[in-house]
Amino acid sequence: MRALIFLGLLLGAGLAHSAPDDAADIRQTLVAMWAALEQGDLDEYARHVHPDYTVFGESDVYVAEGKALELRGMADWLSRAKNVHTEMHQPRVTVRGDTAWITYYWTDSGVVEGERFTSRGKSTRIFVREGGRWLCIHGHFTAVP
Repeated sequence: MRALIFLGLLLGAGLAHSAPDDAADIRQTLVAMWAALEQGDLDEYARHVHPDYTVFGESDVYVAEGKALELRGMADWLSRAKNVHTEMHQPRVTVRGDTAWITYYWTDSGVVEGERFTSRGKSTRIFVREGGRWLCIHGHFTAVP
């Protein structure tokens, strides 16, 4: 009987941070990443990016590897982009333990080098939970016409 109670307590403790909460955390982390970029706050953006981050950008032929490379690219983009705003549409989050991914469509707009732009596309982001926080470890973006 004690073994069953102990097993129940272990299982209950594992469920304390439920998948719906994780899904909301993933969505909120991504929104926080976008908000940091919208505010030009590269340090805040960096807080959400895993050191082993990789990305296939909209027009990338090859995968870009490493948080430092991501931050250099974002710093360059932030130096040219203003008034950028991104919206997420139809997000779907899947959580498997300490790994999760979100698929979604996006629309965004802003000004780059004085020219207004709009774009839309689809994306997958992969997150890992480390130290109780979800960090983005991979992004894959595809612009759609």
